Amino acid sequence: MNIRSWFVITITGFISLLFVSSEHAIAQDADIIFLGENIITMDDSQVTAVAVIGDRIIATGTESEILELRGQSTRVVELGDQTLLPGFVDAHGHFSGVSRYADLLDLSSPPVGGVNNIDDIVRLIRLRIEQQQIPFGELVFGFGYDDSLLFEQRHPNRDDLDRASTNHPIVIRHVSGHLLAANSMALDQAGISATSVNPAGGIIRRRSGSTEPDGVMEETAMGAFPGSSGNMSAEKLSQLRRAAIDIYAAYGITTIQDANVSLEYVDLLREEAAAEPFKVDIVAYVMANPMSDEVLETVTHDQNYSGGFRVGGVKFTLDGSPQGRTAWLSQPYDQGPPGQDADYVAYPSYDPEAYKARMPGLIARGVPVLAHANGDAAIQLMIDGVAEALAGRTDVDHRSVAIHAQLVRPDQLDRMKELGIVPSYYSVHPFFWGDWHRLSFGKERASFISPVRATIDRGIPFTVHNDSPVVPPDMMRLLSITVNRITRSGYVLGPDQRATVMEGLYAITQGAAYQYFEEDEKGSITPGKRADLVILAKNPTRVDPVEIGDIEIIETFSRGKSVYQH
Repeated sequence: MNIRSWFVITITGFISLLFVSSEHAIAQDADIIFLGENIITMDDSQVTAVAVIGDRIIATGTESEILELRGQSTRVVELGDQTLLPGFVDAHGHFSGVSRYADLLDLSSPPVGGVNNIDDIVRLIRLRIEQQQIPFGELVFGFGYDDSLLFEQRHPNRDDLDRASTNHPIVIRHVSGHLLAANSMALDQAGISATSVNPAGGIIRRRSGSTEPDGVMEETAMGAFPGSSGNMSAEKLSQLRRAAIDIYAAYGITTIQDANVSLEYVDLLREEAAAEPFKVDIVAYVMANPMSDEVLETVTHDQNYSGGFRVGGVKFTLDGSPQGRTAWLSQPYDQGPPGQDADYVAYPSYDPEAYKARMPGLIARGVPVLAHANGDAAIQLMIDGVAEALAGRTDVDHRSVAIHAQLVRPDQLDRMKELGIVPSYYSVHPFFWGDWHRLSFGKERASFISPVRATIDRGIPFTVHNDSPVVPPDMMRLLSITVNRITRSGYVLGPDQRATVMEGLYAITQGAAYQYFEEDEKGSITPGKRADLVILAKNPTRVDPVEIGDIEIIETFSRGKSVYQH
């Protein structure tokens, strides 16, 4: 027999898994058995059956071998044309943002929403105020507008939003999360005027030929405005978090990231997980930028989950957004924001010296670090911080992650490999903003956005992500764009940087598990690992690549339990 099995022993309420040779029987019937020709294990094994007991995969092999583990209560899943895969791992995103935004005004453009121009934004805000009978003076918050997709090809300004209401403060957040637009009442309440100075790492945009704010705020300048939670109660926000978990599970995700959270918010999530364990795992990364050195020195990370929650480490934000044209570059934009000079390269959103000064302590204490870096200047800062923290050592398994890393250069990839840095690519960009990037960066730089192939060729572990709520956590669309790199206009952006289907699947299973230091628990259908699994309607390796994004999620299992069914 080539069956790999695990012997299950129950002692005083605790279950231990003890590896035994294939000649021994498993002392407990399987809870679930999966049978079919389309099982993609991601560990190179070729199997037609999988058995699960509790929260563990306990055996894989042939159908006849695994059916020996069938009992009266075993659920047998005949896959047929459907495909079994490891559960998908969200390599980067903002779970709390997804939960809050689910109940807010969505101003996204197609295919996510229906906004095509600024008049649509004004109309939807007015409709929101009318339908919800929002009292005068109460904040109206919207999210997801995208100047690159609006007919006017510009941001809404204070005058546009004043058309929606002058009796309500209005704040709408750019799709990137790195800019916002506010109406006159919101500007007045925030104390933003012609005499306001730009904060470090941010810009208050002005009317042409004047110092009067036009309503658009970049990066840290957004800090003067209310958050998106508005007047939601703690109970409402808790309900939205539970509902958001269902959203992720419906996309086949069994591990979720929640980046940029505060220590207070971590405590809240711990309390919720203790009261009622989360259906799937949530890994939080604490936002390091605003912390004092004294507080940052106290931050640790959790090795294990408790109630489906753990702290994974910290996150720095070093620059802005390519689609928002605030990503920090070494060479000028081909087309920058309105009014900027020809040598515009944007700017860091965090003090470079502060970042570099903080990295040695974090790496020395073994605290995993994510660093948001989109432009190549920010990526170089991220690399330099890691290099200086390692002080020449190459044997430290730190797995620092360059989040987004979109405009990374080939020489920077070589350095990442030397230093053990994991790039996590925001690889939905070729579709959502690829045509915009060709204007911003020119064809050559735009074609090297999220260079998956160059990364694979160098043997660098990597991941890809959606950065939800910027775009929904749709993993099949993410896989499709990583494989196809087709823009909205139908242009193939950097065909030489496309991944194969299996390489794309690696990035959202094994690669992402490795990024989290969880490769021994997740990422493949291997006996002994967690029973985090997803069933797809079709085998993505056997369909036309352009159809991958349309493959439906049939069922998601987390810790051996079904958490979503189509």
